[in-house]
Order: sequence, then structure tokens, then C-alpha cells
Amino acid sequence: MRRDLLTSVLAVVAMTVFLGLAYPLAITGIAQVVFPGKANGSKITVDGRVVGSSLIGQEFKGKAYFHSRPSATGYSGDVTFFGNLGPNSLESREAIRANLKAYLARERPYDPELRADGPKTHDIGGKSARRRGVPVDAVTESGSGVDPHISEANARIQAHRIAAVRGLPLARVEDLISAHTDGRSLGLLGEPGVNVLRLNIALDEEAPLR
Repeated sequence: MRRDLLTSVLAVVAMTVFLGLAYPLAITGIAQVVFPGKANGSKITVDGRVVGSSLIGQEFKGKAYFHSRPSATGYSGDVTFFGNLGPNSLESREAIRANLKAYLARERPYDPELRADGPKTHDIGGKSARRRGVPVDAVTESGSGVDPHISEANARIQAHRIAAVRGLPLARVEDLISAHTDGRSLGLLGEPGVNVLRLNIALDEEAPLR
């Protein structure tokens, strides 16, 4: 029995040293050498100061910046979750309505063709025109609550406000959107998304606020 106990203790010690110390240290060392940026959280620095991570969304205020999608966590990277409410939830409907009202109040003054009920084709002076609708990601949370991306449609609606406030041509703002749009994962999965933090940094470089 003493021999079995000693064998068990040695096995626990050996596995602890190997799996609890040696293996994590080896993987950490490899990660730091092969892709240090990703291993350290994909941090983004501006003028030597860390301003965020390309993987974690954050809140932007004011009319001069692109805004992230809604977050149930206040964009906290420490606690990620979303409102787990079903389609029949009154609380969910009220939250979406509030987000929609805020989005329209912010964007419609710069984009009068923006609609609350989705895109629609209509006639203007005998010519067919298509009005823009509010994208789903503009009024709903992501699965984590800290998605760093918004849809291209969302970004291009906000571009009207950015162009007016920053005094930039709309075409130039749209070029910046295209330059900071990430493609599908592995070229197949998901949809293209615009990284809000990187885009706002590019805006500040293009047209600094006074």
C-alpha cells in the first residue's frame, strides 16, 4: 500500500511539473517568438500608448467617430456575454427599439434616406430610388458583447455623419472603410466586418480633431 501511495504521489508531482509548468511555459515561449502581437492580446498603440485591442470592441462617443454595435457589458473584456432573450421577449423588443431610436437620431440628420423598417425602392420624380435601412448589427448585440467589428452597411451609413463632421469627402471616408474591412475567416466563414478602432485611428490621422 505504501508503494502504491508513493507511486501516486510521484505521478501527481510529475504531471503537475510537466502539465502545470513545463508545457504552459513552452507554449508561451513559442507564442512569444512566433506571433508575439497575437500572444499579447493584439494590442494597438498610438504614439507609444496602448489604445485598445483589435479583438475587443470599445465605446466611442460623439459625432466625429464611428460607433460600435450595442454591448450588454459596456464593452468590458473581463465579462463577455449577451442578453439571452428570445424573440418574444418584451425586454428584448424594448431594448432594440431604444437602440433603433438612438441610431436614427444620430444618423438620419446626415442621411435623410435612412429608413427604420429596412431598405425600400420608391419613386422620386418618376425615377426609382432605393432608401437605406438600418442594419441589424446597429441595434443588436454580438454574441460576446465586445465584437470589434460592424457591418459594411452600418459603416457606410455612419460615413455620411463622419464626412460632414470631419469635413472630408464622402468618397474618402468610404475608402478608409474599405481599407479597414476584414474579409471572411479563412475566406469562407462569416461576413466581412469593419474594425471600428482601427478605422477611427485612421480617421484621426486623416483629419485630426481640433
